[in-house]
Amino acid sequence: MSAPTAPRSNPTAVTHEVTNQAPPLTGYDAADDAVLLEGVRREGAAWHLEELHRFGRYAGSEEAQHWADQANRHEPELRTHDRFGHRIDEVEFHPAYHALMDASVGAGLAGAAWADERPGAHVARAGGFMLATMLEQGHLCPVSMTYAVVPALRRSPDLAKTYEPLLTGRVYEPGLRTPTAKRGLLAGMGMTEKQGGTDVRANTTAAVEQTDGTWRLRGHKWFTSAPMNDLFLVLAQSPGGLSCFLVPRVLPDGSRNTFRIQRLKDKLGNRSNASSEPEFDDTVAWLVGDEGKGVRTIIDMVTMTRLDCVLGSAAGIRAALAQAAHHARHRSVFGVELIDQPLMRNVLADLSLESEAATTLALRLAGAADRAQRGDAGERAFLRLATAIGKYWVCKRQPVAVAEALECLGGNGYDEASGMPRLYREAPLNGIWEGSGNVNALDMLRALTREPESLEALSAEIGSATGADARLDAAWRELRAELARPEDAQLRARRVVERAALVLQGSLLVRHAPAAVADAFCASRLAGDRGLAFGTLPVGTDFTGLLGRLPA
Repeated sequence: MSAPTAPRSNPTAVTHEVTNQAPPLTGYDAADDAVLLEGVRREGAAWHLEELHRFGRYAGSEEAQHWADQANRHEPELRTHDRFGHRIDEVEFHPAYHALMDASVGAGLAGAAWADERPGAHVARAGGFMLATMLEQGHLCPVSMTYAVVPALRRSPDLAKTYEPLLTGRVYEPGLRTPTAKRGLLAGMGMTEKQGGTDVRANTTAAVEQTDGTWRLRGHKWFTSAPMNDLFLVLAQSPGGLSCFLVPRVLPDGSRNTFRIQRLKDKLGNRSNASSEPEFDDTVAWLVGDEGKGVRTIIDMVTMTRLDCVLGSAAGIRAALAQAAHHARHRSVFGVELIDQPLMRNVLADLSLESEAATTLALRLAGAADRAQRGDAGERAFLRLATAIGKYWVCKRQPVAVAEALECLGGNGYDEASGMPRLYREAPLNGIWEGSGNVNALDMLRALTREPESLEALSAEIGSATGADARLDAAWRELRAELARPEDAQLRARRVVERAALVLQGSLLVRHAPAAVADAFCASRLAGDRGLAFGTLPVGTDFTGLLGRLPA
């Protein structure tokens, strides 16, 4: 007796129909965002809006999103030697990484703003940097360091004259070649070492001056990202004390400088970016700035990378919120779209409030940076203190905000294909890079003690909103009292910097945001009328007004 014939499966059966799933968030203009556009316009770069929209369409495109995914799935690979045994110390990247780099450098997100004389050039760059971060964060490490190196390099005019035109260009030209033979350069930095970490004065890398005016370095750095960049600022101990040096990967005669990459770091996130441990052994270098003033020299670079940390974290929050809002607009539960469910509205409104406060502060810092480099002493003083405050708080808020946005997608958000896990893995980085929370809290104390003009500038900024909201006024009075107390300053530093960030954000929103946003912020963040988690805004909040500020 023959076996019965099994029926054929029907691939179009009803169980294969896909319903109630959000479509991919792709093929859109990522710059179509009222909060971003208003901030860029307000801080002096309205002339850049058309270009920002062009870049926003790129960042929201399916092709660019595919590159972002591929650059993280196919991580950089270290090649210490060629097949003949010659030391080469090169890192190979996936083509998608190079495509992202080409687009971001071409959009002027590296050093181009320093060569642009238009007011608002650094704000224009900040807006593009945020869009690029929303797309993919890892490739922006070398972009950020290249942007930040210019003011430090200017402390040695001869070096700046040679390299600045190439650092401020818009051409991405990968590969190790004689720097001056390339059409564009990328820069990095080597500060920390394994025995010291944040305490860079404990560095043991040694520098010895040569008769030809160069120096020779010997030592081992602990974290040096983007080792395929062309130039690096490196801290080393010279006879005169800790000093800053320029180290090119390729020397002017075309020979390879000694830059032995011992390994690449196996990191939590930021997988598309290579972070390395280089070893210097008779490595040729040039002194940047004054001998023994290395920290003072490289701090110019650190300040600008800290600004990018704030911009990057604000963008990371915005990217996660965009995904959550998109999901809620297309997903139904119990016959009602998520975006219309009262509790989800509370969560999204609260996240939107957090995002707007972070974006507004980040762009205000970018505006201060732009005006400071054009000679505004007040803005320079404000930037000195407000950058430490913003770096501490916005970077602290990114991980919790991204986690809440991921939860809005439920299990779909935990799936790699959603892109949310990558946003989550990236979220802690900016809080660590260029100084952890404690470092920035202590930096705030240093600024208050050594540069009283920075407190005057911050007071003027916050005070410009006096009388607009009683809750803000009360919070500002309390903060001034905290700032005036010298006892236990270090122990209280985190409480003070947190409160300073919230009061500063409140001042900005009261002056510049819609009434619904300013009122909800002052009620929830300054007067404390909320719970500890997102989605705990009180009854009576203008949820419609807040949700109207969600990204498209």
